Amino acid sequence: MGRMIEKLLYTRVLRRWRNIAQEAHKIPLSRLRELRNRARALRLHLDRLIHTAEGRLALPQIGSSAFPRPHGTDWSWRPELWRGPLPVPGASAVPSKTKLGEEVQLFHDCTVSELTLRQLRNNREEDLAPYGVRLDVFRFDGSFLSLVIELPKDVTDGISREHLIRVDCTLEIENPIEIFARLNIKHGPNTEQLVREMPMGEKRTHVEYDLAYAELNEKRVERLWLELIFEAPEMNQVTLRDVTLSRSRRASL
Repeated sequence: MGRMIEKLLYTRVLRRWRNIAQEAHKIPLSRLRELRNRARALRLHLDRLIHTAEGRLALPQIGSSAFPRPHGTDWSWRPELWRGPLPVPGASAVPSKTKLGEEVQLFHDCTVSELTLRQLRNNREEDLAPYGVRLDVFRFDGSFLSLVIELPKDVTDGISREHLIRVDCTLEIENPIEIFARLNIKHGPNTEQLVREMPMGEKRTHVEYDLAYAELNEKRVERLWLELIFEAPEMNQVTLRDVTLSRSRRASL
């Protein structure tokens, strides 16, 4: 009922201002001046509403899992760090094993941490993920820096050596850097590790893992996790605008 009344009022106000605009050329100047002032006051609020609405509507929707998937995909996932806001959006002097939500963890072996980490809201037209994460590295006296992403349990359902695992990243790097993506697959007492170097030069990049080349006991796969390893990260800024993973069957030969 309230929305119906609001719609009727809107229609009446819109009709009134349309009629005033059509008759403006013959309205007495004293009355026209008053109407102009009212129109300016109204336009101020309308412009503010339009600006805010366009800004919010242009942002990727929080919780979104929308992204392109390869043909034949039977599992896909975007980690929560890139889907929604964290309770604590950032930290400085980040210690090793710092958790970012329930699925992502930062590891390093620095004696003194000069790392800052913060989640940011994506707002560019090309962004599909609602959030990104930015890593600033100043002096770095360690030997490794990695971001570890724990994959959900359902990735193991029906997994076989006929599958391809694909990792897509949208990233920005201040200075050239090597980034390696290591997929770990725990099956029984063993852990298979597949390493790929992320191609650089484009903001959107991806790697694939063909499980046909893995020494894998399909019936005993327990968990998977991905490590993004940053080589020589000193004095650099890396922004991961999006990270997604998908699983598909290899095309039949």
